[in-house]
Amino acid sequence: MTEIFDYWLTQAGAFFAFDPARPLVFTDYIFWIFLGGVLLIDGFVYKRRRLRHAFLFGASLFFYYKTTGLFFLLLLFTCVWDFVIGKRIYVTRHAGKRKWWLISSIAMNLGVLFYFKYAYFFTDLYNQTFGTQLVVFNHLAHWSNGFFNTGFDVDKIILPIGISFFTFQSISYTVEVYKGQLKPVKHFTDFAFFVTFFPQLVAGPIVRSTDLIPQLYKTYHLTKHQWGLAIFWIMNGLLKKFILADYLAVNFIDRVFAHPDSYTGFENLMAIFAYSLQVYADFSGYTDIAIGVALLMGFHFTKNFNSPYKASSVAEFWRRWHMSLSNWLRDYLYIPLGGNQGGSIGSYVITAIFIGLFTAMSGSWMVLCVSSAVILLLFLLSQLYPVVRNPIQTNINLMLTMLIGGLWHGASWNFLIWGGLNGMALVLFKYWNRFSPWKDKTKWYNRAWGIFLTFSFITFTRVWFRAGSNTGWSDLNETHDIAGEFMAATGMLQRIFLHMDWTVAPDVLWGYGQVFTLFALGMLIHWLPEAWKENYRNRFASLPYPALGLVCLLAIVVMYQFITADLHPFIYFQF
Repeated sequence: MTEIFDYWLTQAGAFFAFDPARPLVFTDYIFWIFLGGVLLIDGFVYKRRRLRHAFLFGASLFFYYKTTGLFFLLLLFTCVWDFVIGKRIYVTRHAGKRKWWLISSIAMNLGVLFYFKYAYFFTDLYNQTFGTQLVVFNHLAHWSNGFFNTGFDVDKIILPIGISFFTFQSISYTVEVYKGQLKPVKHFTDFAFFVTFFPQLVAGPIVRSTDLIPQLYKTYHLTKHQWGLAIFWIMNGLLKKFILADYLAVNFIDRVFAHPDSYTGFENLMAIFAYSLQVYADFSGYTDIAIGVALLMGFHFTKNFNSPYKASSVAEFWRRWHMSLSNWLRDYLYIPLGGNQGGSIGSYVITAIFIGLFTAMSGSWMVLCVSSAVILLLFLLSQLYPVVRNPIQTNINLMLTMLIGGLWHGASWNFLIWGGLNGMALVLFKYWNRFSPWKDKTKWYNRAWGIFLTFSFITFTRVWFRAGSNTGWSDLNETHDIAGEFMAATGMLQRIFLHMDWTVAPDVLWGYGQVFTLFALGMLIHWLPEAWKENYRNRFASLPYPALGLVCLLAIVVMYQFITADLHPFIYFQF
């Protein structure tokens, strides 16, 4: 009896301890034990609103602790800071003081984000520009070691998982309070619950305060149909992750991206197309699960993906892909910069910063001269010819938004290149669409051609996205090898364009038959009409409980056949 007690005591200790090798993620059965406990307790407290919010906030903090260790203290600090500032903005009547409170919120959130996410990036940039050999020093770890007698490594800055998501979400609250779109919440636990709600905490979707906070004060209600939809989204997300994302990655994609020179151009080409499906299945799979888990507790998240590979233009793609981030960048960056109404001081300041970045990246003053000359020419044109002033300034705002969106994804030049390519495509598409012979998308062949071109373009830009990304748990807190990443991206393109060998296509397709069958099946399901998808979602949700349970059991059995030896992190955890 004592041995049994000791065993369960050890298991309980392991459950409550942070294990960096086994974070609490949707793909681990431990998470579902955790969720079961949360739902069980929630069933007793859901009628007592303040107690419920406090409990779910505590559960979310525990979830984040299990995911990324003591960084839950950073998350707690963010909650306290913006809760206080939100109240100060609301009660302050002086316009200048209200603006300074808002600036302090944004500065703190972005300062924390830059410290943890971009310290290595800017240190490397400084060293490259001035020929120094500075190394990163973790001042926060040094302070903690001296003040709390901790043992953190001062020579390494570890990136907290999901930091970009919760900082953006917290910023949205103070901005919307400042604009008068939302009254600040009265109780800290209400606000902290909004920021930390665990289903979407580490990889989105980015939930607006105006969307979620009003739901906190509604009576919990979940119909049988809503419960069925929640289970559908959870199962749908898990199927995407295990069967499409992880299986394709382990059995083909990761092998080619790791050693592109060992494969033909055809195999490299197939790898980047498969990666487009992998990154979609991985990220949309996560948000599907997040939507389902939140719905079980009575909270509704907006759709984050709308079949993006059905897009017939790059502009349409970005209206369908990671919609919460696209809308956030539009409302909090593109429009404040001037949007399509013209330029602003911010546009010129950020443009100057990027010119400096590109100059440092190239190591050549020629880049500074050429970039400055181009900007000066555009400025003179806008002054001499007022008719082109607004289009020029609008396009600059669009490019800046996409560049910053690229940098948001990670501290790598490859992400800047990826964002810049998409920005250029958006600008060029606006003008091409005016006289394009294929712009009438009511004709099926024009739309099909547009979908093919858009999917191909997005896929090729993902060479830089993939090269700038980390792909394993052990890599999430590693620094980026900027030069190596850039060479990896260009190396794949060289294999595709200079070493294409179509003669190996039959052998490759046959040898990786399961991989390409899954790829084709995934794309076919993706391209199904939305009405069909809505129909089978509703049919699933309407099944009797025994039938629904049987379908879920069959889905779990199928998923089990595809589970790989090691759990793979969701790609967007690093962002």
